Amino acid sequence: MPKSVNKVILVGNVGKDPEVKYSPSGTPIAKFSLATNEKYKDRSDEWQERTEWHNIVAWQRLAEIVGEYVKKGAKLYIEGKLQTSSWEDRESGNKKYRTEIIARDLVLLGSHENSSSDDQPNRNGNQHEPAYASAAEITDEDIPF
Repeated sequence: MPKSVNKVILVGNVGKDPEVKYSPSGTPIAKFSLATNEKYKDRSDEWQERTEWHNIVAWQRLAEIVGEYVKKGAKLYIEGKLQTSSWEDRESGNKKYRTEIIARDLVLLGSHENSSSDDQPNRNGNQHEPAYASAAEITDEDIPF
């Protein structure tokens, strides 16, 4: 059977400060939203802008890095995979779906108005360069549901 690929690459801005929680086994999990924008011409030849919101989830050390360095408005480069989960709504009984990007790599692309790039060390320990982070392997024991 041929190999399949599930890879997402996004560059956008963080919509709100990340929320970091811990699984019952103590694994850190960070969740936040990322906005990407595109400009296009409509049928009237007028420029329009469309914003797409993405739900991002980071695990383990990457989640800790997100919690420490990522803030609302930050520009990020994210590589990851798409994952859709489903559940039954307790009140209505309807099946609900949520699609998230499970982050594997993240680059802090620069500062935003509320923070300084001096606060963001990179993998080489230098300042003023993008900071890189990667996720470690996730096991079934790390999933809190």
